[in-house]
Amino acid sequence: RLPVPKLEDTITRYLNAQKPLLNDDQFRKTEELAHAFEKGIGRELHEQLVAQDNQNKHTSYITGPWFDMYLKAREPVVLNFNAFMSFNPDPKSEYNDQLIRATNMTVSAIRFMKTFRAGYLEPEVFHLNPEKSDTEIFKKIIRFVPSSISWFGAYMVNAYPLDMSQYFRLFNSTRLPKPNKDELYTDEKAKHLLVLRNGNFYVFDVLDRDGNMLKPSEIQAHLKYILSDNSPAPAFPLGYLTSENRDTWASLRKSLLENGNEEALQKIDSAMFCLSLDDFPVKDFVHLSHTMLHGDAANRWYDKSFNLIITKDGTAGINFEHSWGDGVAVLRFQNEVFKDSTETPAISPQSQPASVDSSRAVQKLDFKLNDALKAGITKAKQKFDATVESLSLNMIQFQEGGKELLKQKKVSPDAVAQLAFQMAFLRQYDQTVATYESCSTAAFKHGRTETIRPASVHTKKCSEAFVKELSKHSTEELQNLIVECSKYHGRLTKEAAMGQGFDRHLFSLRYLALCKGLALPEFYQDPAYARLNHNIISTSTLVSPAVQLGGFGPVVADGFGVGYQVQDDWIGCNVSAYPARNGKEFLECIYKSLEDIFNVLKGKKISS
Repeated sequence: RLPVPKLEDTITRYLNAQKPLLNDDQFRKTEELAHAFEKGIGRELHEQLVAQDNQNKHTSYITGPWFDMYLKAREPVVLNFNAFMSFNPDPKSEYNDQLIRATNMTVSAIRFMKTFRAGYLEPEVFHLNPEKSDTEIFKKIIRFVPSSISWFGAYMVNAYPLDMSQYFRLFNSTRLPKPNKDELYTDEKAKHLLVLRNGNFYVFDVLDRDGNMLKPSEIQAHLKYILSDNSPAPAFPLGYLTSENRDTWASLRKSLLENGNEEALQKIDSAMFCLSLDDFPVKDFVHLSHTMLHGDAANRWYDKSFNLIITKDGTAGINFEHSWGDGVAVLRFQNEVFKDSTETPAISPQSQPASVDSSRAVQKLDFKLNDALKAGITKAKQKFDATVESLSLNMIQFQEGGKELLKQKKVSPDAVAQLAFQMAFLRQYDQTVATYESCSTAAFKHGRTETIRPASVHTKKCSEAFVKELSKHSTEELQNLIVECSKYHGRLTKEAAMGQGFDRHLFSLRYLALCKGLALPEFYQDPAYARLNHNIISTSTLVSPAVQLGGFGPVVADGFGVGYQVQDDWIGCNVSAYPARNGKEFLECIYKSLEDIFNVLKGKKISS
């Protein structure tokens, strides 16, 4: 179970995270408020949280508050919450044809779903020592250990089974807009797929009456039929509504239902997933990021648990809604679909589609729109286009080293990437700001995420040495500062993964106070608390054989969204920003910082 940290530990960790962001006077005030909270109302709330947690052993203390946080948020899901991960191309280039890849990935997605529902999907396990635990013999033994203690057997060999309670929401699921708080809807009985092309909506069954998958050649035939349909794009594309403010969308959805569109919406909401077929090829990585992160809202349904997007040249990616689950579940799905569709593809470039009557099997959805709905769609489109217009996406690949070299030098690769972001921001804006790195707590029952706070007194000191006081430090001193940052970051990461961060705990105490109708404790009214939770640098990392790159929008208007990956011999970084910040310049500063850090680790003298 996810532990509730000790309150005194949480307060200490909170103050450690505040230290680099405040001057001495501000820090003294924040420290006073924190200690008063710890002795007073905070202690009462903490005891209530622990008691509540003990009564709800079937779940975790963060589950309710976290779902609420997502589902009560009224901002549009696209750019604010939805993230993307794009697939690597199929190693066999002739398989990157849009129809072939769409068919193979759809078939693999259905195989994954059927495997999962039948209870045959291999458990997700984090192996700290794979030589011992990721073996056939371990799997054989652990299979016979009763499930109530099998996790303990796994712990003995440093293998950590991960929570898979989110997986069922991958399929046949949608986030429904409702006034004040959305709902998650799942209908596991539905047998059809939703396909979007050119703003038009199509559905067809991919499972038969007995729940068996249609022949791949039939799925291919239906997708070919959709790809060759030359119906014009609708004048009022419904997809734009899912990019709206949630309350606005909720009232428009109500109008849609009252206007005779219940059946069509039911088809969308219950579909296995949404396959979006785009009619253009991808030009470069920046175009790829824009396509997968937001694309053209006419050809997306952002409320589906995920959209599988495939462009004209067979480039594929996933855009996923975030309230139902986290990157861990989506990544497992993506890894399996990539592996299955490339290693055992259902069809080949030589395969012929089945001779079936697709015009009967495929249903094109029609919507009845009155003037108010048309106006709603037009307004949504204007807002969406303006927001997308203001978003910049840029990326770099640092080719002068990666994980291998950093491990040789005994520093954490993740710590170095995070240090580079701190150094870059200091170089560009001359300040240290609230920074967020997400860390999965899936090692616990119903765990979600915890925050690592990469901006520390150590990164501040090290960044200032590199950016402002280079002449005062020898190469050896700079190396020691990097090592210091690495050790501290390693500690923070370990604490977060073990459910010992401070963010979720403080969030839950605040949530509890509000639920009880109490006045918001003074601690939470501290401007420093608000500043720490205004995450100007929001970061997330992933490395997977299936994924080419991933990214998300900035979480605040004056922030950066940083998706990054540290590979064996290179580091990739994808930055999103609105006009308040210059993402291109930030990336140049990140590049310079990485260059400096690597040169210092190699023992070279650097210049400012």
